[in-house]
Amino acid sequence: MKRVITFGTFDVLHVGHVRILQRARMLGDYLIVGVSTDSLNLQKKKKKAIYSQFERMEIVKSLQYVDEVFLEHSLESKGDYIKNNQADILVMGDDWKGRFDIFKNLCDVIYLPRTEGISTSEVLENIKASA
Repeated sequence: MKRVITFGTFDVLHVGHVRILQRARMLGDYLIVGVSTDSLNLQKKKKKAIYSQFERMEIVKSLQYVDEVFLEHSLESKGDYIKNNQADILVMGDDWKGRFDIFKNLCDVIYLPRTEGISTSEVLENIKASA
């Protein structure tokens, strides 16, 4: 059984999130998703998530492609998360291309193209503009 792992904030879930999770799942038999904690999200993005870490976990877990969800507390622990979850493949968006190649000694690393024309920031801007 091939185990795939990926990570993200997954705030204001949109079709880009759904598509990357669907494609990640197609690479293996079991998809594990690390959802950034509220504090990690604030640290890396310098802004508060719209939904709490527990709401984001629940939303991601509800997707048919996702088998397991856990909280990602630290960017520096990605290698430990890969090992602890016995992942065979790490999947990330291609906007991170090369950044996670250091884990190629633990598993295959695959960067998938992002969905053109959509991002959480763009969704939030559209919501503000239409308010």
